[in-house]
Amino acid sequence: MLRVLSVAGYRSLRDLRLPLDPLTLITGPNGSGKSSLYRALRLLADAAQNRVLPALANEGGFASTRWAGPEVISRAMRAGEQPIQGTVRDGPVSLRLGIGGDDFGYSIELGLPQDAPELFEDDPQIKREALWAGASYRPASALVERRNPSLQVRDGRGWAAVNTPLAAFDSMLSQHADPSQAPEMITMRERLRGWRFYDSLRTDAEAPARRVRVGSFTPVLAGDGADLAAAWQTIVAIGNGELLDRCLQDAFPGASVTVSRDDAGFRLAMRQPGLLRPLDAAELSDGTLRYLMLLAALLSPRPPELMALNEPENSLHPDLLPALGRLIATASAQSQVIVVSHARRLISALEDAPDCRSWELRKEFGETRLPDLPLDETPPWRWPER
Repeated sequence: MLRVLSVAGYRSLRDLRLPLDPLTLITGPNGSGKSSLYRALRLLADAAQNRVLPALANEGGFASTRWAGPEVISRAMRAGEQPIQGTVRDGPVSLRLGIGGDDFGYSIELGLPQDAPELFEDDPQIKREALWAGASYRPASALVERRNPSLQVRDGRGWAAVNTPLAAFDSMLSQHADPSQAPEMITMRERLRGWRFYDSLRTDAEAPARRVRVGSFTPVLAGDGADLAAAWQTIVAIGNGELLDRCLQDAFPGASVTVSRDDAGFRLAMRQPGLLRPLDAAELSDGTLRYLMLLAALLSPRPPELMALNEPENSLHPDLLPALGRLIATASAQSQVIVVSHARRLISALEDAPDCRSWELRKEFGETRLPDLPLDETPPWRWPER
């Protein structure tokens, strides 16, 4: 299980360490940094796919995504005795992301480019990566170290250099795969690639989930919910169909969902009390369709190590939120789950769940903080030195 997510220099996350539990709930007012924390987690997953730089480009580029305030916010600034102003930097401009778990930890640091080719002067470069044993980095626990293009792996009590240099835009997770020399790196790469994120389930009139489409075994629902019918039937065929039906009844008493197949493909329909015929997916309300997608995602027959949900309450009627909270709590028995939400009824339902820990983000002087985190509960963390 992951124990800590650490982010520094990304948007409003100047320096934040978030403890992680089997079910972690992140709340806070609009603009407090909830979505930034969620996107930071996605960027870590992107590193395993060698997509972290393109992902930053899609967000507006390195200059738009890194911390825009001063390097240090002094006590005098916080007390209003001194204006917020820039100072001479002690360290390099950087964006750092890291996770620590029961077995391994990983971090990546991006910085300003040096000697970049023409038209790529604004592209960040990967300056530092590290993989270590345990939740917190120590030089003695490091297993793989990357400094700029140079990569070295642990060899007994010493280090063995990898002769092939890394490009400034390539993550070591995607470029070095040697099961005999660095098996831990393959483990971490596959772990990050297996994380699932649900923040863009489509319910509009043209949503793919509303259409009949050819299906096959689908143990993992797509990020936009396009293969809902196939994913639902896969749970019925090889997953826990009884649990799926119980959770459906919890939200929609007396309802039933069927998946049929014709020449066009898989067709999902839902029968509801009082209606003379089932409603096709194209006829379902946005909220009902979205809830069916969440059922298929959270009750996957192939549960991931980590699943993250960003504002899953969107389009849902408030009366559905207690059932959604129970559904998420059920899923957290098989996967570590991180939920970002500002819906009070969902928050209340999740906070009643066992193994759930809730964190409310606040923004002070442009910086996202955890005001309810006592110093003695701050997870230990140390960034590898550049």
